[in-house]
Amino acid sequence: MPRHSKKPRRLVADGRVYMWTMRHSHRTDHDGRSVDCRQILTLSPQPAGTGGPLRIVFADGPGRYIPGGAPFGSGDVGFTQGADLNLHEPGPVRALLDVALARG
Repeated sequence: MPRHSKKPRRLVADGRVYMWTMRHSHRTDHDGRSVDCRQILTLSPQPAGTGGPLRIVFADGPGRYIPGGAPFGSGDVGFTQGADLNLHEPGPVRALLDVALARG
């Protein structure tokens, strides 16, 4: 059974617990039309109050895609001709967290 993307999931990295969520959003132009899709991954250190959340935004654009329906899964983000990630899987989320922590 697939997980609901808005329900927080637990991830442990280097002995610290993080809760992670993913959501899809659309920005609109002045006429109310959807102009781009975004996938937002949020990692929050636990317990709450021990640091601010990390938000990573994946935006649709030239050479990039985010989920917007078939044939892509709801957690897929990537390059149209290259690498991709499934943000429902803990491995890619952990890799993104590791890079962010290494960069401070």
